[in-house]
Amino acid sequence: MSTDGPYAIVPRRVSFDWRDTPLHWIPDEPTATHVINVLHLLLPAGERWFVRVFKEALPLVRDPELLKDVKGFMGQEATHSVQHAYVLNHLAGQDLDTAAYTRHVDFLFEKLLGEKPPFGAPVPAPEWLRFRLSLVAAIEQFTAVLGDWVLHAEGLDHAGPDAVMLDLLRWHGAEEVEHRAVAFDMYQHCGGAGLPRYVRRVEGMVVVAPVLLWLWAWGAAYLIRHDPLLAGRLRYSLREHNRAVARGLLPTWRELGSAIPRYFRRSYHPSQEGSLRKAVEYLATSPAARAAAGAVGRAALS
Repeated sequence: MSTDGPYAIVPRRVSFDWRDTPLHWIPDEPTATHVINVLHLLLPAGERWFVRVFKEALPLVRDPELLKDVKGFMGQEATHSVQHAYVLNHLAGQDLDTAAYTRHVDFLFEKLLGEKPPFGAPVPAPEWLRFRLSLVAAIEQFTAVLGDWVLHAEGLDHAGPDAVMLDLLRWHGAEEVEHRAVAFDMYQHCGGAGLPRYVRRVEGMVVVAPVLLWLWAWGAAYLIRHDPLLAGRLRYSLREHNRAVARGLLPTWRELGSAIPRYFRRSYHPSQEGSLRKAVEYLATSPAARAAAGAVGRAALS
């Protein structure tokens, strides 16, 4: 698919076979494995929430091209949620039960950030929707950065990871780069105008950045503490985390942190993040994406 000119964002109905994926899918690297595994804890509930928020905002969209992109975004995010939920089932089958953590994530997205403000807070419905759209846009800033990182993460290749898990991460990362601007454009379209719209955008990032950091550290600590293969012999630590960063198994703090001031620029647009061409190139070779495309083609011919 060409990346010159208009680009269609479409969901790919992928599937993955987890039967042979080991618990430590990066060999001898439990910390790096579980820091990345936090994605599976956050994304099923988080991406279902993205779709619900966007469904609420769809009646506000007056631009037909944006509407098309938003529907493609929603289809991709729904698929991401399902596939990461399957990984949680796989972890549970290996005696790593994540329910004690994910129920808090569910509470965050379903209750605290639900359709109505929590605790009866007197926030007008339009403002509450704009606030949640700003949160989605801020989260998508980080998913675009992570997506671009995993597409270029040669350290992961050198570490001999499980091929199925690596394909899941790179397929997902490529789609995050594909739709990296949609949530931002949706917020800009529905979030008001002028300085108030910009201030809300900044507020969204101010909320998202520390909460994500907290959830990620808590999630990594939870997974390592409950890992049956480790049996309590390891705890999450910055030392082990930074060692994995030095090996290229995790993104650097600079890569993640620098995404925040970029987002604060008044002139910023997420099309500046990552390489759409790189994303499209990976999706053309991804085993899961190719299988999904083949299934669609066979269905069309039948």
